Amino acid sequence: MERRDFLTGLIATPALAAVGCAGAALEGSNPTGAVPMSPDAPEGARASHEALRDLIDALSALESSWVQAPARGHDPYGFSDGYRNLMHSLEDGLLRAFEADPEWPVFQRMVTPTRKYLGDNPDAIYFSAFVRGGRRYRIRGNLAGAVYTSFTLEYGDEGSTISKGVASVLNDSEFEVETDGSYEILLSPTEEPGHRGWLELPPNAMQITTRHYFERERSAAADPSVEIPLVIEPLDAPAPPPTFDDARVAAGMRRVIEQLNWKAAMAPPPGERPMPAWVGTTPNIFPTPSAPGDIAYTALDASYTMAPYSLGPDEALVMTGRFPKCRFANVVLWNAHNMTYDYAHRPTSRNRKQTKLEADGSFRMVLAHRDPGVPNWIDTEGRPSGMVFWRFFLPDEQPVTPRAEVVPFDAVRAR
Repeated sequence: MERRDFLTGLIATPALAAVGCAGAALEGSNPTGAVPMSPDAPEGARASHEALRDLIDALSALESSWVQAPARGHDPYGFSDGYRNLMHSLEDGLLRAFEADPEWPVFQRMVTPTRKYLGDNPDAIYFSAFVRGGRRYRIRGNLAGAVYTSFTLEYGDEGSTISKGVASVLNDSEFEVETDGSYEILLSPTEEPGHRGWLELPPNAMQITTRHYFERERSAAADPSVEIPLVIEPLDAPAPPPTFDDARVAAGMRRVIEQLNWKAAMAPPPGERPMPAWVGTTPNIFPTPSAPGDIAYTALDASYTMAPYSLGPDEALVMTGRFPKCRFANVVLWNAHNMTYDYAHRPTSRNRKQTKLEADGSFRMVLAHRDPGVPNWIDTEGRPSGMVFWRFFLPDEQPVTPRAEVVPFDAVRAR
């Protein structure tokens, strides 16, 4: 299943229908084909001129078909979330795709407290770099205190910046780590002797995505003091990159359009695509946690469960359960665009370090629009609906399905 299929079904759930998740694949853009020359294009930069016009047209088309979709008006945050997501998607395209060069890859941080898309996580820092099948690369890094580190190889079409799924995953239990936390990984078509870690690079490889998960009192993604040493370098001495001439600048803009187009295509009007078993469609009821399957930008060694929440102004959602024995666990709130709530200033997620357990080792978390004055409050920002997403990495046992119950807000405060 492609991630677009996953997200399409996700946003079609009943509780999020009110949030107004709707959109459409971008129409009218031409990210790879020839374009007519404009008479006012500057000499020597005509391709860039036309590509910029197409980028502006793409943003305008997305405003109409994605941001301003009528269904979004059912939610007080629908349109503002849409515009913000459009800006974050544009920023991501400019950062990661505009100057992407798989011959000379560079790790770029994917999501931050001010750049959110595709389901970000307050307790994780992610990087990505575009690569090319058939090449050889070396990655050097350091765990830097992360409780879980992994490398996911994404596959896609030649020359594209769009991931179609997961080719393979390598986590820190599968490669050698020195006592100081340092490691080295080889990416290549075939395994070679003398390397402490190896990740196979298939012919259709197009991107390497890294995950660095932390369980700390302060969410790692919001802490500027968290630094992760990480570099990737080609081993086959490719030629220096070409000069940024008209054609290369235009090609970069068209990659940005491609990224925008893809993100829009992830949120078409509610459709008929089936969902994985771990994605719930009934508000406030979680399915049995399970592995995610082959969905782009997911981790194959994790167990997930998620469901929409729906709360009235004077209600709270009490979630109870027990964390499994695992490498990492947390729960996160997402809006209709799969963007986390404001974890930099509010308690909108909980990892195990941030959770006060009951005497028997279980947890009791309270999802509410305002602070009920009890442990483990998760702030909804006043949003009446959204998504609740649980992650369990490298579980040693089947995670217990969290239970949820809607109760009057005053009943929580009186406990």
